[in-house]
Amino acid sequence: MMAELSHEEILRYSRHLLIPEVGMEGQRKLKAASILVIGTGGLGSPVALYLAAAGIGRIGIIDYDKVEYSNLQRQIIHGSSTLGKLKVESAKTRMMDVNPEIQIDTYNEVFTSENAMRIAGDYDVVIDCSDNFPTRYLSNDVCVLLGKPNIYGSIFRFEGQASVFYAKEGPCYRCLFPEPPPPNIVPTCAEGGVLGILPGTIGTIQATEAIKHVLGIGELLIGKLLIYNALDMTFEYVKLRKNSACKICGMHPEITELIDYDAFCGVPGREHVEENQEAILEISPRELADLLKRGENVELLDVREPHELEISMIEGSKNIPLGQLPSRLSELDSARYYVLICRSGVRSRRAMEILLGAGFNRIKNLTGGINAWAKEVDPSLAVY
Repeated sequence: MMAELSHEEILRYSRHLLIPEVGMEGQRKLKAASILVIGTGGLGSPVALYLAAAGIGRIGIIDYDKVEYSNLQRQIIHGSSTLGKLKVESAKTRMMDVNPEIQIDTYNEVFTSENAMRIAGDYDVVIDCSDNFPTRYLSNDVCVLLGKPNIYGSIFRFEGQASVFYAKEGPCYRCLFPEPPPPNIVPTCAEGGVLGILPGTIGTIQATEAIKHVLGIGELLIGKLLIYNALDMTFEYVKLRKNSACKICGMHPEITELIDYDAFCGVPGREHVEENQEAILEISPRELADLLKRGENVELLDVREPHELEISMIEGSKNIPLGQLPSRLSELDSARYYVLICRSGVRSRRAMEILLGAGFNRIKNLTGGINAWAKEVDPSLAVY
């Protein structure tokens, strides 16, 4: 039985009701619908807010993080008043303020192979607002196996992408990307940055596609990849075709159940760095400070981008951006002792893999990067 609208809801959604393609019947569909939003960060913020405002009757939000200062530049569902709080609780509070007439389910956990079918199975639509490849492949495979549409979005610096992967009617994410990129090749927004407004653009597109699907109106981004460039203010479309050899939605699927997506994307292991070596190849900020204080012959190699050095840097560091490192190895002496530095320790680990593969043995990675150095050793430096 279709959900009925109260007088208060009729007033709330009156601008929807005036649209012939929505009307009372469409608004009832929205109220009866359920949508799962994976992530309440940059993309998840506008998605969750607009779904709530539109009157989606049941919205699930899953995230395992807490609100931090660096989130507020783009994650508009959170605010200064919710710093340190669970993101799902911060998001729910804001969504309920926007629309107390809806049901919001919160999942303060990582979206994994163990819980994905249980969580996603209760919803009509899944919107992937994640920022990593394991979750993207996981959300895709869950939706293919459950026969649900997977509304995809991604952002980086000034460019965003969006599509609707729905194996019943078109290609899935694996049709476009059968294999993940090599681990540590594609930087995240935390490493490369993102224009704060960009997730608003892509997130509202994702929310729009979800609402269109529920209402059964318009033409969805099925079989199309939208590419948006904020600098040029251009929208381009790439036609996508279903891959008959796709391992999960093709003619002879090989994937019939969820797999280990971290392992599939190469996240747990590193080509040159064994797990039991990690502690040996790391150095804490205080350990490095002691080395420098003793006058040890150590060279600091900062692999961040040059413009990041304007924010903070350790005096005397040599700068070779990670992307240039393979072509500039001749500038380094394999006999020297290097400590690798980046913002948080992620890019410097990649640099460590490159140097180990090139025969450098006397290297350490600064745990937590220069941000940890600023917090533990030199508070005069900015954290970003």
